[in-house]
Amino acid sequence: MHINTDISENKAYNSYSKIMTAKLSDRNFTQLSQFIHSECGIKMPVPKRIMLEARLKKRLRALGLESYEEYCDFLFSPEGLEKERVFMINVVTTNKTDFFREPRHFEYLVQNALPELMRLYGTGMRKLWSAGCSTGEEPYTLAMVLSEFAARTPGFDFTILATDISTTVLEKAVRGIYKEERIETVPLELKRKYLMKSKDKGKKLVRVTPEVRSLVKFRRLNFIDHDFGMRELQDVIFCRNVIIYFDRLTQEKVLKRLCKHLIPGGYLFMGHSETLSSLALPLVSAGPMVYRKPL
Repeated sequence: MHINTDISENKAYNSYSKIMTAKLSDRNFTQLSQFIHSECGIKMPVPKRIMLEARLKKRLRALGLESYEEYCDFLFSPEGLEKERVFMINVVTTNKTDFFREPRHFEYLVQNALPELMRLYGTGMRKLWSAGCSTGEEPYTLAMVLSEFAARTPGFDFTILATDISTTVLEKAVRGIYKEERIETVPLELKRKYLMKSKDKGKKLVRVTPEVRSLVKFRRLNFIDHDFGMRELQDVIFCRNVIIYFDRLTQEKVLKRLCKHLIPGGYLFMGHSETLSSLALPLVSAGPMVYRKPL
């Protein structure tokens, strides 16, 4: 029996063509930008309209929709708010990161912050939090650096919590698999010790060793949530290149919540493109983009 596939192929092509040429109306952009800000604090000004349009095309294709009007109708329906919210946030969040990004921060951590915390609180267990961990390069860098520090510091132990709002990047982080080009910033001795090359050399992939992966606990967290869902105070928080996507009021709210989760004398590491000037925070400067909660 002959089946005519031309109709279905043409229909699929026409649908794809409509998605690719779809435009985000002023009304829909306003709806979405307000929703994004209320859901996760990310500011979405008019200059980012083209970026938002491009990223949401993925969701139109996944849902079989042909316009942003249809997408908004679905997103703001009871079913959409339940099922689509997380996927939408995954698409619009920016996840730029590297191993040993801003390396002087890791030097400051082992040369200044940890010795000072040990002076105040003894050896024992130190708690570190990578807030906005993206695909895992930062917390795995911390795990390598802290493993080296622990090896030469009797009695020192640590835990690492890594959080992000995007479930997509968290899934990648948990796997701990990266392209070889992504590990160029890792010192050679640490590459040999903590990273494994794929047996299939053609793939040019590496994976973080099971020992290092076991040192990091990943979970989803939205900075806009009033309760972060954690009771333990942290000794050190890395929250680098995260608040640049928030407006000033949201930045202050988020950072105040982070400060509540720092022990007295604890350290907050921020990105070099960020500034805390004019923000009313219980912090004092301790180094280049390193802040400390007073004792």
